[in-house]
Amino acid sequence: MPLDMNKTLHLYIFKEIIVPFFLGFTVFTFVLLMGRLINLAELVIAKGVPLGEVLRLLSYMLPSFSFISVPMSCLLAVLLAFGRLSADSEITAMKAGGISLYGMLPPVLVFAALTYLITTAVTVYALPWGNTSFKSLLYNVINLRVNVSLKDGVFNDDFPGMVIYVAKYNQETHLVSGVLIYDERKQDEPATIFARNGLIMTDPGRKSLRLRLLDGGIHRNRGNSGYQLMKFASYDLSINFSQASQINPSINETDMSFRELREGMKSKSADAKTHRDLVIEFHRRLAFPFACFVFACIGIPLGLQNRRSGKSSGFSLCIVLLLMYYIFLSAGKTLGQKGAIPPGLSMWLPNLVFIAMGIYLFKKTAHEERIILFELPGMFLAWAQSRVNAWRKSP
Repeated sequence: MPLDMNKTLHLYIFKEIIVPFFLGFTVFTFVLLMGRLINLAELVIAKGVPLGEVLRLLSYMLPSFSFISVPMSCLLAVLLAFGRLSADSEITAMKAGGISLYGMLPPVLVFAALTYLITTAVTVYALPWGNTSFKSLLYNVINLRVNVSLKDGVFNDDFPGMVIYVAKYNQETHLVSGVLIYDERKQDEPATIFARNGLIMTDPGRKSLRLRLLDGGIHRNRGNSGYQLMKFASYDLSINFSQASQINPSINETDMSFRELREGMKSKSADAKTHRDLVIEFHRRLAFPFACFVFACIGIPLGLQNRRSGKSSGFSLCIVLLLMYYIFLSAGKTLGQKGAIPPGLSMWLPNLVFIAMGIYLFKKTAHEERIILFELPGMFLAWAQSRVNAWRKSP
């Protein structure tokens, strides 16, 4: 085939992949965001946090979702593109023109390389930046929420396990007077705190809120031990923001950059569990972008075999494959965390399984050989139909 025609063909296949990729990226990102949108909407509706701050929080979450949705969209795009080309007999026409399935592979590999680079960039730069920026902004948002929620003569139950009442609150000086707090964070020993005055302070380093209460007392029920009253001139009550909001995740290795992960892995002060978690996170960020090549390899034969079922079936097949991938990923992570297998290998396990499956299916499809795996559903349906017919004919 002439070089120009070959280039045109590759460009045509590449364009066929682009459209479903952006469709899949939009759908998958929206689905992943749905779980967080409820909590974010609560900040606007119930807590009075400005919409602009919530949108910034949303933008900081996008890297963590893009890290997942880009490889997922790559699989969907290849499945739908080759399913459409096969359904319209364009694959047959290409083969009649002397183009084998191997000749159609270059544009798919180029597309997989682009998505790999995008996912890697998100992993190296955007993911740790987004996580740290999200938590930093969330601290400021919750601090604002405290100022909005604490109103004179109103019981505030925004913080789990605590109810706070203040007779008067000055939002400029953060001074409070006539304070009543019911603290049931220790359910077996709930406490009621009274204070004449107090001061609200924030601790940016620890991402916590401190209430410095003056001239008051703590009434605590000790259960079978009786009742305790403790008076104080000054008492500090700390509230951790990780407990104050369901949106804020705890600080962990997902917030670290690659450099910080490598330094943590080399550190001799970390215990065995922490070291395994750091190694798993390091290899997860390397292995998941590589899944773009894995999904592209397995998406071509599956897309060709799924040619008669339409786009809805393509979505279904994509979800099934992704579910299988994440089952292997979760199993590998669990084995790695428990030390049953090397933690680095645990994150590459799904890629190894799926790339082996993809190479097998690709070779079988390229040589137009029989694949028993794809015939099993039809064989099962035929067997079930025969059993039903036999049951109907029986007296």
